[in-house]
Amino acid sequence: MVDAGTLIWISCRPLLRLMFCVSCGIGITKADIFPPVAAAGAGQVLLNITLPCLMFSKIVPAFTADNVGALGPLIFVALLYEGIGMLLAFIVKQFFWVPHRFRYGILVAGGWGNVGDIPTAVILSVTGAAPFSGIEDQNLSVAYISAFILVTLFPFGGHKLVAWDFQGPDIEHEEVRETMKLKRKAFFHLLSTPFSNRSSKHVSKEARFDDTITSEKATTDGILQKAALRRTFSLGDDGSTVVPTGSVTSPVSSPCATEVDYVHRGLDTLVDRADVEARPTICDTLSQVKAESSGPESLPTHLAAHEMQASPAEVPNVRRGKFPIYRRTIIESFKALLTPASLTIIFSFPIALIPKLKALFVQVPGTSMPAAPDGLPPLNFILDSTTFVGAASVPLGLVCLGSSLARLSMPKKGEWKKLPMGAIAGIAVSKMVIMPVLGVLICTGLTNVGIISKDDKVLRFVCIFISCLPTATVHVLLTQVYSGTGSSEHLAPFLIPQYIMMFISMTALTAYTLQLLF
Repeated sequence: MVDAGTLIWISCRPLLRLMFCVSCGIGITKADIFPPVAAAGAGQVLLNITLPCLMFSKIVPAFTADNVGALGPLIFVALLYEGIGMLLAFIVKQFFWVPHRFRYGILVAGGWGNVGDIPTAVILSVTGAAPFSGIEDQNLSVAYISAFILVTLFPFGGHKLVAWDFQGPDIEHEEVRETMKLKRKAFFHLLSTPFSNRSSKHVSKEARFDDTITSEKATTDGILQKAALRRTFSLGDDGSTVVPTGSVTSPVSSPCATEVDYVHRGLDTLVDRADVEARPTICDTLSQVKAESSGPESLPTHLAAHEMQASPAEVPNVRRGKFPIYRRTIIESFKALLTPASLTIIFSFPIALIPKLKALFVQVPGTSMPAAPDGLPPLNFILDSTTFVGAASVPLGLVCLGSSLARLSMPKKGEWKKLPMGAIAGIAVSKMVIMPVLGVLICTGLTNVGIISKDDKVLRFVCIFISCLPTATVHVLLTQVYSGTGSSEHLAPFLIPQYIMMFISMTALTAYTLQLLF
């Protein structure tokens, strides 16, 4: 049993080192000696050289046939965390207004954590000292983290959610706020209304609505029939093809979804205002038909039979057009496996699990392999080189993290009132408070049912710690790329509170986890 003072120091010490590296990145960025071009180059070095070297140097010696079974729980927990994070972000989005250009980005902010620099830095420090076993547990912990990195680097096209934020026209914040007020009002009205009263009101309202639609439909049909008796329609320019009166049908097919009806129901999901305004309602169509058919001119051409009924030949073309889209999506998703980091992780596992291959890099008991002149395995120099280069991955990644945070535009004093403070607080609390609690409960439950080995303390520590990660800073890069202007103004207020709360949450979670394990 570790005493409280030791637990607090063990938990704080890695974060002090992390804070030092991040502060260096912030300092050189503010001093204008680490420009964006240099930061982008350092990021490329990190993703394509140092991180793959770090993964290879840790996976090959750490994984064996005895502990490879941990991969299943690791990938399951990683996917579960991403799913829960996106669900919490979706719930926040339903109760608090979010900028229109961040309506899908908030799901990415909730689902994808900063797996890489932060957990590697902290977990390497914690597992390198008592009560863990030092170097052996360090290698094993980074090997376990590689499973989370692999899932994060292969997000099945999740980055497209950020791109969707910038499609279509923008909507002013005031309109989004007003729509959210209506939505909340509908929700709380639904909760405050007894079910019996709600059902009777709903039936009465539907009956009145159906009567109105039926009356309008009958009126419109009468207008159309009278117009058809007065004149005939021609499909061609020569007027040879005549459309019979019976073929002209009413365009009424479903009731129009008015805003008042939405407020009373409170059950439909919110759609974009631009889409609602662009889509004509049936009520508008009825008004247009009445106005045009009552005049002396003929009925509009859009009521012609060749436009009112889709041609059967067009349907197969539409269906065939979907397959290239699906194929392109699948190809783009699997392209994520072609990055150096993911390829290194994939190829490292066979080397680690096949004794003959592993013996080329490290000494394997029970496997004979000719040694190099220095007495080490023949390819041990590759492992030594990757260990040397991979050691730069964590500090370089933390410096880049500090640089990214330094470039975020902090809202000025008078601008905080205009920001979606409810959504900002909701995401911060869900990521840094709710997710760690759920992480402890999930990992404890998986341990009790035998999915996670109770004796593998490194695995349990890694799985719990990953639940307490802020939003990945790669989200900033994606937002800047897809925005077209290089701006990430909506993302900055969501990131800053998370990274401030991170130091408190991680310290508390690390101390509690160590007390739970030892």
